[in-house]
Amino acid sequence: MGSNYLSNPLIFLIHVLFGLYILAVMLRFLLQLTRADFYNPVSQFIVKITAPLLNPLRRVTPGLAGIDLASLVLLWLLQTVELALIVIISGMGSSLVLTFLWALPELINLAINVFLFATLIQVILSWVNPGTYNPAMNLIHSLTEPLLRPARRVIPPISGLDLSPMAVMVGLTLLKMLLLPPLQLVTGTPFR
Repeated sequence: MGSNYLSNPLIFLIHVLFGLYILAVMLRFLLQLTRADFYNPVSQFIVKITAPLLNPLRRVTPGLAGIDLASLVLLWLLQTVELALIVIISGMGSSLVLTFLWALPELINLAINVFLFATLIQVILSWVNPGTYNPAMNLIHSLTEPLLRPARRVIPPISGLDLSPMAVMVGLTLLKMLLLPPLQLVTGTPFR
């Protein structure tokens, strides 16, 4: 009882603190990738909180074909450190080098979840408060539009009802189900 009494709350705090920062870096990467409005107040907040770690890394990690590799490296490093701390605290006895591999399925899962929840939030807000401007909603639209646009071509609105978000959410869920288990198996991740 003694070891779990303190380790579980500590692991929870590590998940929360690292998880929030990793999410911010992931959002920065995805918003850059989707060419979202840089001057949006939410974008500016994300840029400001991620800059202290990302800017020094950009000096040694150049971008490639418009992809911010420094953000990807930072994501991988942060996720690896989070998993290594959890391994140490929980006493799993695994090699810390493996946490570098375990980070990959975790980050892919996070990216898919960002798109999944952004689509869900966009749908809910379109029902609750349609047509009003909100900086966060503008970013969510920028993030989801590259997925929704092709889905709208395949599934046009029926009687004014747009079913493309449902198709995108089903597709993202299927992607998680088909992609993550083999990745977790190959990397030997204990976090499933």
